[in-house]
Amino acid sequence: MFPLIAALLAVTATGSASGAPHDGYATPGEVITVTTTAVGDPGNPSVGVVPFTDAVYRSCADAPSGCVTVGRVAYPYQIGRLEVTVAQWVAFLNTADADGRDPHNLYDVTESSTAWPRYGQIDFDPRATRGSHYSVAYPQWADKPYGFATFLRAARFVNSLDNGEVLSISTRGAGPFRYTDYRVRLSPRTETGMYDLARRAPTRTARTGFVVPSQNEWIKAAYYDPRHGGTYSYWKYPTNPGVFGDGDATAPNPTVLNATTGDVTNGATQPLATYRLSGEPAPAWCPAEREPCADVNPMGLDPTTYASLYQGSLSTAGQARTLSPWGTLDQGGNAVEWTDTLTPPPAGQTGERVWRRLHGGIANAAAFQLWPSAVGLQPQDNAFFAHSYPWLGMRIGRI
Repeated sequence: MFPLIAALLAVTATGSASGAPHDGYATPGEVITVTTTAVGDPGNPSVGVVPFTDAVYRSCADAPSGCVTVGRVAYPYQIGRLEVTVAQWVAFLNTADADGRDPHNLYDVTESSTAWPRYGQIDFDPRATRGSHYSVAYPQWADKPYGFATFLRAARFVNSLDNGEVLSISTRGAGPFRYTDYRVRLSPRTETGMYDLARRAPTRTARTGFVVPSQNEWIKAAYYDPRHGGTYSYWKYPTNPGVFGDGDATAPNPTVLNATTGDVTNGATQPLATYRLSGEPAPAWCPAEREPCADVNPMGLDPTTYASLYQGSLSTAGQARTLSPWGTLDQGGNAVEWTDTLTPPPAGQTGERVWRRLHGGIANAAAFQLWPSAVGLQPQDNAFFAHSYPWLGMRIGRI
C-alpha cells in the first residue's frame, strides 16, 4: 500500500460549450482537448517484480516469492500524455454537477483554497449560476494535476468523455512518438458508459473508448522500451533506464519549483521528476495569493506532525520535460495515478471494500515509489484520502 505521504492525459479546458443540448440534458457540456500518445508493440514481453523491491526479473520463475507479472499488453492502445489537470477537472465538474448538488461525491471541502490554502485547487460557490459552481482556485492551479481523485471519480470522468461528442481528431508525429488530440464536448452522463457505476466493482463494458488505464497499460507506457534499453527491455524509472540494484544512485533529478507558481525552474537538468530525493526537501510552492500557507491544516493535526506529513506540492504538468519510452510525461512523481486493475486487499484487511492498483509516486515520495515494482493499492473510493491526501491523480487512456 502507498503510505499516507508517498503520481496520460493532457487536457486543456476551453470554456463552456455553446450550441444545442446533448444527451437529453438541458445544459451542454464544456469542451476540452485530450492529448494521447500511441503505445504499440502489442504482445510485448512482461517482467516479474516483487512489490517495492529494487529488482526486475525476466519471469517470476526467476524471482523470490511474492513476485507478480506486469507490463505485457496484447493490443495497441493510447494513453494520456499528461495527468488530468485541475482546469480539465473543473470543466468536468461544471458539466457533471451543473446544479452544484454533488450527488456523486465529486468534491470535498478540503479542495477549496479557504479550507486548505496550500493544497486547495478548486473553489465552490453555491450561489453561482447553473453550470458554473466550480472554479479554479487560483490561476497557478489550472495546469497542475488534479490531486483529490478516487477511482470512482476517475471512472465518472471517463464516462463523461466516453459519452461525450468528439468534435475533432488530429494526429501528429514528434520524433518516434505519435500524439492524437481529441476535442470533446463532455457529457453530463457519468453513471454508465465505459464503467457501470451501479456495480460494486465496475469494470470495462466495451472494447473501444476512453478508459482508466489498467496496471499493465500504465506500466508498459511508463517503463517498457520498444528499443530494448534498460533491463529485459524495462526501465527502472519512467524517466530513464537507471540501474536495478543501485538504490537511488541513478534516480532522476528532483524538480525545483518557483515558490509562488509551482512552475519547474530547472527543466534543463535532465532526467527530471517531481519527487523527494533522499535527504533533500520535497519540491514545494504556495500560491502567492495565500501566503503564508503552512499555518492552516484542515485535519487539525499537531503543527509539528502536520509540517512533517504535508511536504511537497504538485508541479505544473509536463514541465519536468523528461519523456517515458512512449512519450508520456510525469509518470514518475507529481501525483500517484489510479489504474482500473482490481486487486485483493492487503494482508490482514477484511470487509467489502474494493481495492485497485495505483502507480507513479508523488511529490513527497522517495525514489522507490518511482520503480515498476511500486504496485501500490487503495480502496477505490477512500473517503479519508479524498479528504486528506492532495496527491491522488489520474491519467486517462483510450482503447
